[in-house]
Amino acid sequence: MADKKNLKENKKADSGKSANVLITGGFGYLGSIITEYLISKGYRVTVLDNLYYKQKPMLHLCHSPNFDFIIGDVRNEKLMAEILPKFDYIIPLAAMVGAPVCNKSPEDAKSINYGAIRMLLKLRARHQRIIFPTTNSGYGTKSGETFCTEETPLEPISLYGQTKVDAEKILLEAGNAITLRLATVFGVSPRMRTDLLVNDFVYKAVRDGYIVIFEKHFKRNYIHIRDVARCFEHCMLNFEKMKDNAYNVGLQEANLSKEELALKIKGHMPKFFIHFSEIGQDPDKRNYIVSNDKIMGTGFKCIYDLDFGIKELIKAYKLLGDTGHSNV
Repeated sequence: MADKKNLKENKKADSGKSANVLITGGFGYLGSIITEYLISKGYRVTVLDNLYYKQKPMLHLCHSPNFDFIIGDVRNEKLMAEILPKFDYIIPLAAMVGAPVCNKSPEDAKSINYGAIRMLLKLRARHQRIIFPTTNSGYGTKSGETFCTEETPLEPISLYGQTKVDAEKILLEAGNAITLRLATVFGVSPRMRTDLLVNDFVYKAVRDGYIVIFEKHFKRNYIHIRDVARCFEHCMLNFEKMKDNAYNVGLQEANLSKEELALKIKGHMPKFFIHFSEIGQDPDKRNYIVSNDKIMGTGFKCIYDLDFGIKELIKAYKLLGDTGHSNV
């Protein structure tokens, strides 16, 4: 009997673009783009957000009958138990994102990044599908020469990385979930972040005209924020064949050192002065390159490259002020 019930519920979830989607943290940097993208594709999206960063709500979405908003905290068990039942897909974006903000508020980081996920698993019905963004920063400090695959041991070097790795583990153990190990995201969002590496380098190029870079050889993988949104829909449309797995998600051609990234930006802004310092250290010790073959094997491919993102960011930074656009 239980199997028949699950089959019925899965068939309901398979109805694709008629699905009900809950996005926690849906007005954050990623969430703002993912929310609008899924609504544009015909999904019914409810955002749960506590507006922690005092970001302005996306009022232009209110015209859509497929959009709804609940102000609240993902740690509120009564609220979560009340709202969860109607959703086919849950995208838990609500998190303290990045090492600096997690180090500043470690108890909040643990309770939101991990504790809220553990509670979500306790409350959700077995048929409800979860697509969870974690981070490929869980790979930590590798050589920067050998590609990290989904089988590479996770060795997070920050509280942020550890909470995301721990959350991924319990989600995959619980089943009916997909986890996406996102590369360093770049691009413009209504809830802008200038503290992400590409965004930061372009911001310094536009605002200051120069940058000082430590440990120029450190490498990272990157992905445009709109490709992240596309990947979430890809997972929804291919959930049954992809579920219960982790996937690296990044731009295959963008495994670059900080030096290579800075020089690419200079190609768009020739007057950008770059100083590679031989003295001093970067507090961010992440250094790795990533294989995205597994997600590409499911049919997903990024369509926005670094040049697109750099041009977009240059235009955006002419409109933004100097403060209030980071997670620190």
